Amino acid sequence: MANNSEPKVTPWEVEGIVDYEKLIVEFGVKKLTSRELELTKEAIGELHPLIERGVFYAHRDYDVFLRKYIAGEPTALYTGRGPSGYVHLGHIVPWIFTKWLQDKMGIDLFFEFTDDEKFLYHKEYTLDYVRKITIENILDLISLGFEPKNTHIIVDIDDISYLYELAVRIAKKITFSTIKAVMGFNTSTNIGMIFYPTLQIAVCFLPTELYGEQTHVLIPAAIDQDPYWRLARDIATSLGYPKPTQIHAKFLPGLGIGGKMSSSQPETAIFLVDRPEDARKKIMDAYTGGQPTAELQRRLGGNPDICPVYKYYEILFEPDDDKLRERYNDCRSGNLLCGPCKAALADRVVSFLEKHQEKREAMRDRVEEYYLRNKF
Repeated sequence: MANNSEPKVTPWEVEGIVDYEKLIVEFGVKKLTSRELELTKEAIGELHPLIERGVFYAHRDYDVFLRKYIAGEPTALYTGRGPSGYVHLGHIVPWIFTKWLQDKMGIDLFFEFTDDEKFLYHKEYTLDYVRKITIENILDLISLGFEPKNTHIIVDIDDISYLYELAVRIAKKITFSTIKAVMGFNTSTNIGMIFYPTLQIAVCFLPTELYGEQTHVLIPAAIDQDPYWRLARDIATSLGYPKPTQIHAKFLPGLGIGGKMSSSQPETAIFLVDRPEDARKKIMDAYTGGQPTAELQRRLGGNPDICPVYKYYEILFEPDDDKLRERYNDCRSGNLLCGPCKAALADRVVSFLEKHQEKREAMRDRVEEYYLRNKF
């Protein structure tokens, strides 16, 4: 793993402690300001905690998208998932925000499952495995409450007929030197991976093709996916499409010391298929920002700013701002010990998992309702 002084952020790997301000400069995105938050209120009427608390913190022309929406121009949402393994809590942060946008704006969502990418990237993966895990991931998505009427799932291998013509036109616009520079490919990269970005870019332009009119697309996603959208924006105008816009999220941390929640460290990640008792144990074993002993904690207080347990409250499990602020202050003052804080979080996570897993099983017979191929 990269050490703390050398974090690594690519579309396939995120290692080390991420410097989000540095990524703004490196990726050339803009920081969300009060202006974009006010425009969100104007367009939607309110703010979601994920944007109000700075979890979504950067963008590319998010303000432009909102103005297009306010003006009544055609708009759509696009995000996705690379089905490399079971979904964990970190994966659903952008999905929750996307659903909120979809519900508030009443617009279509195009959700891409990049099964081809994961098969190509992971040498040990078989197509059978990727197909199986794609279905499992779809169940987690639709169990969050997305409505089938305006949620359109694309599975790359099965739905290639919707993407291939667009991908070929995109491929003609991108040189090998550009794809190497932006995506970090080299002479050892298989040719499937070199072509693959055209398919993720294609969905940026697919709504325009399906609707038959210029459609402005907003992509809510974690910031590691930004290289794809940079490429898409560079070629959009020359292909006759609006430039896709983005709003970028930070990562949910893992339960260990530093770094994002990662499937490669399952002991520090809460998967949506985890048994509730296993999830509880992971949380109770988590690293915190507390002191080594209860006595020191009461005397010196803890540090919620470096505590993944507190971050879980902030990002997913405490919607009440006043209660969140009280928890922060109680930790700082030493009035709140880590054990009770972790136990309370474990209760909330277990409750979420139990309800989610019940919905998940109930949705197994409804997957077909969401496929793009059954609607367009």
